[in-house]
Amino acid sequence: MPRYNPAIIEPTWQQYWEQNRTFATPKLPTGRKVYVLDMFPYPSGDGLHVGHPEGYTATDIVCRYRRMRGCDVMHPMGWDAFGLPAEQHAKKTGTHPRTTTEQNIANFRRQLKIIGFSYDWDREFATTDPDYFRWTQFIFLVLFDTWFDESQEKGRPIAELPIPEEVEAEGEEAVARYRDEHRLAYQLEAPVNWCPALATVLANEEVQGGVSERGGHTVMRIPLRQWMLRITAYADRLQRDLDRLDWPENIKTLQRNWIGRSTGAEVDFFIGAGTSAEGARKDGRPLRKEYESWAADRAAARYPKKPGAEVLRIYTTRADTLFGATYMVIAPEHPFVERLTMPEHAEAVRAYCEKAAQKSDLDRTELAKEKTGGPTGAYAIDPVNDEAIPIWVADYVLISYGTGAIMAVPAHDTRDFEFARQFDLPKRAVLEPSQRFTGYGVAVPEALDNKRMELYFQWRNQQRCGKLCFTGDEPQIRIADHTVEFLGPSSAIHSGQYNGLSTPEVKKKIAEDLARQGVGRAAVNYKLRDWLFSRQHFWGEPFPILHELGADGRPTGMLRTVPAAELPVDLPEQMQFNAEHATPEPPLEAAPDDWLYVTIDGVRYKRETNTMPQWAGSCWYYLRFLDPRNGQALIDPEIEKAWMPIDLYVGGAEHAVLHLLYARFWHKVLFDRGYVSTEEPFQRLVNQGMILGEMEFTGYRNAAGDWVSAANVHTDAGGQPVLKRSGEPVSAVKLEADDVEKQGDTFVPKTDAAIKIDSRAYKMSKSRGNVVNPDQVVADYGADSLRLYEMFMAPLESVKPWSMDGVSGVRGFLDRVWRMIIDDRQEKVSLNTAVRKVEPTADQNRMLHRTIKAVTEDVDAIAFNTAIARMMEFTNFFLKQQSRPKAAMEKFVLLLSPFAPHIAEELWEALGHGDTLAYESWPAFDESLIKEDTIEVPVQIMGKLRGRIQVPADGGKDALEAAAKADRRIAELLEGKTIIKTIVVPGRMVNFVVK
Repeated sequence: MPRYNPAIIEPTWQQYWEQNRTFATPKLPTGRKVYVLDMFPYPSGDGLHVGHPEGYTATDIVCRYRRMRGCDVMHPMGWDAFGLPAEQHAKKTGTHPRTTTEQNIANFRRQLKIIGFSYDWDREFATTDPDYFRWTQFIFLVLFDTWFDESQEKGRPIAELPIPEEVEAEGEEAVARYRDEHRLAYQLEAPVNWCPALATVLANEEVQGGVSERGGHTVMRIPLRQWMLRITAYADRLQRDLDRLDWPENIKTLQRNWIGRSTGAEVDFFIGAGTSAEGARKDGRPLRKEYESWAADRAAARYPKKPGAEVLRIYTTRADTLFGATYMVIAPEHPFVERLTMPEHAEAVRAYCEKAAQKSDLDRTELAKEKTGGPTGAYAIDPVNDEAIPIWVADYVLISYGTGAIMAVPAHDTRDFEFARQFDLPKRAVLEPSQRFTGYGVAVPEALDNKRMELYFQWRNQQRCGKLCFTGDEPQIRIADHTVEFLGPSSAIHSGQYNGLSTPEVKKKIAEDLARQGVGRAAVNYKLRDWLFSRQHFWGEPFPILHELGADGRPTGMLRTVPAAELPVDLPEQMQFNAEHATPEPPLEAAPDDWLYVTIDGVRYKRETNTMPQWAGSCWYYLRFLDPRNGQALIDPEIEKAWMPIDLYVGGAEHAVLHLLYARFWHKVLFDRGYVSTEEPFQRLVNQGMILGEMEFTGYRNAAGDWVSAANVHTDAGGQPVLKRSGEPVSAVKLEADDVEKQGDTFVPKTDAAIKIDSRAYKMSKSRGNVVNPDQVVADYGADSLRLYEMFMAPLESVKPWSMDGVSGVRGFLDRVWRMIIDDRQEKVSLNTAVRKVEPTADQNRMLHRTIKAVTEDVDAIAFNTAIARMMEFTNFFLKQQSRPKAAMEKFVLLLSPFAPHIAEELWEALGHGDTLAYESWPAFDESLIKEDTIEVPVQIMGKLRGRIQVPADGGKDALEAAAKADRRIAELLEGKTIIKTIVVPGRMVNFVVK
């Protein structure tokens, strides 16, 4: 097989690597370690498409390179196999999810192996393996056993939680319930995102635009008992520690925004201890005596950590506007809705809440949406002015943010302003805009003419009268047709003792006064919500939790954990998978009694029937790879300390606020509890860009059949293409790549260069029919061509379209590499006669060492596309050489090997080496051999290029100037002119300034 034939070469070397365990990683590194990890793949039934191997190829290049640099490399692979996709497929087919999952894993493994990735397959596992999820359940027990000590800012064992004396006096059951309230893993009955189509609850992060992230199905809010993880306790550390990570800045920004830290104040508005139906509350207003008694008690006892039933607790970042509150709003899911609603409003409020449950959070908070809501008939008392203000229910307030209740300040909050205008509610201005501002082209109002001052005061009066909303946070406002920017903060008006103080001063003083009165305090809040950690799946990790049952067979609320020694709690083998299940009740409720019920010490318990979400297994898999067969511990501390943290983590940016945030949270808990030695798991993160389908070309014809330019066409409201000016319908015509040609930045038909064609690439999907299967690419071009093309097409982080022509071009490069070293006219593999044991010439040495340097620097920078370009230049250069030094060819093959390992191994063997090159030393470059003896320098006269001169590479300024003046062409142009100035940049240019 003298010609390059990957169909023979590649399986041969893959078999060699597997049989010889070439890439097996030692238990402990003996020298420098590098831990390189791909994001856990989910083995779907569709198998890989060519977008998947992009990141895997990048990490494989790094790993092969690092081995050659003398590092011990950890590079494992496994499968994220529990979760919703397998369950949904099982429901469609009726096949047990374990069966399809194992089939999918086998196919994924086969595909990855034929591409030649250097994984240590001895470390492989799936999250569905009982030996793995035993330890996932163990970590849940750690979370359950941990509380967050705010004073130390760390998680501690629940046994160390201080118990108040009054709780301890109530007995063991009260203590147990108190501990349950403080655990990092706790239960909550609350409104959740129920997706009927997927038959499960979704976390907030899994809902995008009111529909499920997976499948785009409608999501509604319903109350269910759920397991929650107190990720908010770690919010500050999760945000702060981003600064120490080598991550893309956009991913850090996404996490910071998702965490959403803000500073403000908590304030309690008194509503009374009774219900709206009680006589004392017939008008919905709290009794004045009751309020005064409460206020006195609060002043004496100070602000409580938990609000009582007699108050609505709100969080605000604008405590300076408390005097401007004219009503309150509670979310439709707020637990006080029914209690606060007066009888005459009950039916309307009930109907409104049911309708709100069908909306997404995004729909409810969209500013442009029409505001909806209704009065409860109840009132709350504003603690800063003792004023009773009405309480409304409205869906623009979310139970998942803050406390689910707000004070509404319509004069200074845009959403409140829109709501108040919709329902004709009062507005009270309590902010006075700064008297110093820029605008109208001048800096201060004193310099303005009377007309402009009049416009300013007209605007201010409108704002005071409630006709305009002024938040005080706007960087600019519009007055008439002019932009105005305030130079100082607003000040307080209509705010009692705070009048005249600046906004920062009011915020500080009012928070202090509220704390002194026991009705408020300075507080920090987060957009991040606690992690909803249970699903109504069958195909997930069971919780190691038992619920105590009372004599009536119902849960008492007391919990018991399954001992760690009895893990794993496996799914019931004898349970039939129910493909028809589609209710909020967990499928495991139908499990056999011998699995579902347990009796311990005479007490009957029921197992938790919710299962963990898919994210559970992927939160810690990177640790198990290090010690995958350990049956005694989560991980051997010596192994963890030796290999962690991960030096390079590569995966999609879509996991920024899901997997990456969740895994960081778990890791910090494990760090606090002493199971890991590092505070962060992923030191460096790189996001590969998406590979789109091949470029698609669309032309447009009008009714007469004439072509029209894509620039003149747009899509109407009905999704149909029409002419922009006339609205006349046009027909879209798909064109083949052979029918068009590139003209500048656009494409045109070969038959009419005046017509612009719409050209774009789309995300690969079965529905578009643009999915490219890597199996076919490997069969047609070889795995090395696939690997090289995916790295050559653009920088790793870029989004780029697939092109089979591009794959063909890269395959042509490998053919040239083969011919450069191998004699393709022989029947057996033998060296090209040009490959000889000779010393390189100066030019050959320069090309060789220049290539080594460039490729080395590019691989270090993960700039693989330019590294490949350098190797292409090398090949083109040496193909023209009649004599090709064997040593130079050997070094080039080593450079190529991380990118195209199969052909490199074959060439290495042909060059006379008996062992794999996987651990050969990476070539070193000699800087002195790269330098040119002579270089070409442009010569300018008055800034215009007039010629080029050949000069010694190390020539100084005087030498360059003399050489330029001696050049015949330059001398002719300078004749008769006076040189005023000569500008010389050594190695770069000479410029004569003349007159």
